[in-house]
Amino acid sequence: MAQEQQEGVKGEEQDDLEQKTVDTLEIDLNSELTEEHEEETPDVDYSQLSKEQLINLLENELASIQTEGQKPALLKKAEAVSREIRPVLDQIKLKEREAALKAFVADNGDEEGFEFKYDAETQKIDSLSREIRGLKNSFYQSQEKEKEKNFNVKTALLQRLRALLDDEGKETDASNLKSSWEEFKKIQDEWKLAGNIASPHNGTLWATYNALIDRYFSNRNIYFELKELDRRRNAELKAELCEKVEELGKSLADRPMTKEILNEANHIFEDYKHLGPAPKEDQEKLWQRFKEALDVLYDAQRGQFAEQKKSMQENYDQKLKIYEAIVPFTTYNSGSIKEWNGKTKEIMAFQDQWVALKGIMPREEGKELSKKFWAALKTFFNNKGEFFRQLESKREQNLTLKNELCAEAEAILTTGEDNPATTQKVIELQKRWKGIGQVPEKYKDTIYDRFKKACDAYFDQKRSKNKEVEEEFENNLKRKIDLIERIEAAAKSKDESSLNLLNAFKSEWSSIGFVPKKDMQTVQKRYIGAINTYVSAIGQLSSKEKEQAVLASEVELVRDGGDNNRNLYRKESDIRRKITQLENDIALWQNNIEFFAKSKTSDKLKADFERKINAALAQLDELKHQLTIIQEAI
Repeated sequence: MAQEQQEGVKGEEQDDLEQKTVDTLEIDLNSELTEEHEEETPDVDYSQLSKEQLINLLENELASIQTEGQKPALLKKAEAVSREIRPVLDQIKLKEREAALKAFVADNGDEEGFEFKYDAETQKIDSLSREIRGLKNSFYQSQEKEKEKNFNVKTALLQRLRALLDDEGKETDASNLKSSWEEFKKIQDEWKLAGNIASPHNGTLWATYNALIDRYFSNRNIYFELKELDRRRNAELKAELCEKVEELGKSLADRPMTKEILNEANHIFEDYKHLGPAPKEDQEKLWQRFKEALDVLYDAQRGQFAEQKKSMQENYDQKLKIYEAIVPFTTYNSGSIKEWNGKTKEIMAFQDQWVALKGIMPREEGKELSKKFWAALKTFFNNKGEFFRQLESKREQNLTLKNELCAEAEAILTTGEDNPATTQKVIELQKRWKGIGQVPEKYKDTIYDRFKKACDAYFDQKRSKNKEVEEEFENNLKRKIDLIERIEAAAKSKDESSLNLLNAFKSEWSSIGFVPKKDMQTVQKRYIGAINTYVSAIGQLSSKEKEQAVLASEVELVRDGGDNNRNLYRKESDIRRKITQLENDIALWQNNIEFFAKSKTSDKLKADFERKINAALAQLDELKHQLTIIQEAI
């Protein structure tokens, strides 16, 4: 009897040590788990996305949940995306409803009877957001129900264990003791299978469970030898679990540390924790062996996290440089469309660099940097939009002014008057027309045709009513023909040709008035031909300067009221065609240069192509300059 009591005390000490070991292991594991971190995703400025992009984003999140299962991390990430999209969607809804209401009031005079239904895309975003929230709520509700169910199961198991302990004192034969032992093992197995419960009750239940187990083994001194056998079996099983964790640590030599490896280790720990005590002399050794194997995994995880922090910082530094590069763009200003478009290409290149950096950044610093980056982009494009709004507004004002000039010219034509004062008014209208800038592109031709038609009709009417004017036109024709003949004669004497004499000819031509309409095209064509011949005779001018002088003469002829616009339009079209051809040739030659091998022959070919490219670039600049002169005249 004394021996049995001594063995019972020994069993209690071993049970106490087992409980202390399990509690310590739980504390260590919880400490390690707190070091896990959530994977961060780059912040996105959802206000920059279209409805279609928002729908695709939510559908992708939903597809991830449906494909990979309802995992807490996926649900939390999807719900966070939905939550950040919500204020963007609310702003879209507000703007659309206000626009619809404004249009309704404009049509009906007040808001009475106004109804508004959001479009299919807006409703789709709402539907996807609700579905994501529903999945998350359903998941956590089911988790809570499962924990409540497990709590009830474990509470019932504790009641059965208490009842078993109460019956233990009444058992008198070996068969009853054996059935009691089987019931006890059954309760242990069912306890092991029961899942997690709410954390506030977990410690209490485990403490109660271990205390009842201690009482049970203390009361079963008669089966102490059986318990020792069980402890030795537990030691063998725990040694096998130690080997499994050690194998996981060794596998890190061939593969990186992952959450799956850590989860597998945690499952093995659960099995270790549910095994009963081992012999006292082996208990602490097994635990130290198991803990050291776990430490290998968690040390690897901490090292990996340190590397990840380094990578996060490097990614942050790169994105910071991109942000600093676009800060000057927020104050950029220009009056040129071409310059604005050039700056847009530059800032879009920086945006592409930003998006191409896929790695994550430190949470708080990265979030703040992303906000500043997207805000800077938004500021630039807001400034650009304001420039184009002002430009379009100015063109609309020019259109209004030119419409007023058309109306004035048409009003003068309607009066039928053709006295000098009226003619001067029409001429003044033409001068004012030239001083007004461009109009919206879609009205450019129609407004010009309207004004030209009114002016031409006035002068046609004036010619038909006034013979004296016709005689003056005939006289002007003679004077212009005489001038042309003098220019042609001067062109034959190349030694006497000069720019000064050319300017004198042009000035004299400008001083001569209109000619009969039937002779206008002919005399202008002959005049341009004479000027071209004369310019060719000026020895001190280069070919380029001669071409510029001829083009300038044609432009001046149009500005002085000559009906030569069609010629300039044809010339403009021809120049544009040449520019396109040159640009294509240059691109082709530059592409060919990249395929030349390194050799003496290829170097010569490459040099020939580079000379051709340089010559083409010079010609391209000249053509663009000519195109600018023509566009200013048209």
